[in-house]
Amino acid sequence: MSSPPPIVLTFAGSDPTGGAGLQADVLTLASMGCHPLSVVTALTVQDTLGVASFDPVDAKRVRMQAERLLADMQVAAFKLGMLGSAENVEVVAALLADYAEVPVVLDPVLASGRGDSLASEETLAALRELIVPQSTVVTPNSIEARRLSNTDSLEQAAQRLLQRGAEYVLITGTHEPGAEVVNTLYDSGGVVRTDRWTRLPGSYHGSGCTLASAIAAALANGLAVPEAVRDAQEYTWQALASGFRPGAGQCIPDRFFWAREDSA
Repeated sequence: MSSPPPIVLTFAGSDPTGGAGLQADVLTLASMGCHPLSVVTALTVQDTLGVASFDPVDAKRVRMQAERLLADMQVAAFKLGMLGSAENVEVVAALLADYAEVPVVLDPVLASGRGDSLASEETLAALRELIVPQSTVVTPNSIEARRLSNTDSLEQAAQRLLQRGAEYVLITGTHEPGAEVVNTLYDSGGVVRTDRWTRLPGSYHGSGCTLASAIAAALANGLAVPEAVRDAQEYTWQALASGFRPGAGQCIPDRFFWAREDSA
């Protein structure tokens, strides 16, 4: 029997389209050579046009799901997406505290790609106070960064999140103007790296989930944070460039683009 691949545990809401959320995490982690474990934090009703509703999973159930998995298997990284409620944030934060040596990638999902709100102010405050301080990498887009930090300056936003205890902050520029998407990684010393990507046409469902999961996979495979962030961006750009539009709304990244390239 062979050794298991690196194991990554994701906490996220279920997305029945397979475009974002838990399903996006599982696809990305598997595509990058990891075995995904998953804890469902919320159930959503949505399609590629947007989110109609979401219901957080009871915090006790979130804790029970995670404890069962963590007692049985050793994880190499955690990935956090939509947690659904302040109570769920508290439960996840308590679990993370018992595994301080395991890297944590936080994708602070505050809204859907269409702009549907997925986090209350209470949930946002809990993320800021309880999860950010335990995070190895926080990956907000520019809108999320400003909302998390209560400042318009993206550089100041990164510094405020770092001051709260995050080791690194990667602010993505998808929502900023320009022919290129500029993503900037910060640590306590300032800018670690800046990467520029050709802006692709169209609107994508699950790009942030894909990027954060890819970083978690790269960390689980042993890369240092700057290299993990670079490799994850390359993977995400390729997945987006190979994306498809299965419904009437946003495009979905093809997380197994490389498999279809090989078959072609």
